[in-house]
Amino acid sequence: MKEGKELRLTMAERRAVVGATARRYQRGRKKQKQKILDELVELTGYNRCYARRVLRQHGRQRARPHKQASGRRRRPGSCRRYDERVLVALRRIWLILDFICGKRLVAIMPEVLRRLEYFGELQVDVRTRKKLLRISAATIDRLLAPERRQHQLRGRARTSLGHS
Repeated sequence: MKEGKELRLTMAERRAVVGATARRYQRGRKKQKQKILDELVELTGYNRCYARRVLRQHGRQRARPHKQASGRRRRPGSCRRYDERVLVALRRIWLILDFICGKRLVAIMPEVLRRLEYFGELQVDVRTRKKLLRISAATIDRLLAPERRQHQLRGRARTSLGHS
């Protein structure tokens, strides 16, 4: 064999080597682990840190992230607090108030809800009303983000420099 060429293992062979070595590594003491790690790095060509992680995590089941209907990942324990009714009411209030930002909307939400219900512009049930009064500015902005894009609303207006 030529001196410059190395023997390369296939991915399946590497997995088999890791599988055979992992149990010894996980049960071994520090000195044993160092030797096992040296052997694995030499055999597979893995980086030492990566090899250590592969050996440590071998046999553990990986948690798969949950996905929302939109395809985005969602934290495993979280559930939707604000349902479709809240979103519809929020969108209507936001449109009536001429696309106001979340911080300002939160500040005037109690008064706006009272006025809109009084004049018959908005009818919401008690649960939806409580949720609208409890919602944060950041959540409002996050829920209304697709709507903002649809209306192509941007930030503050900027003036351009005059050229003379």
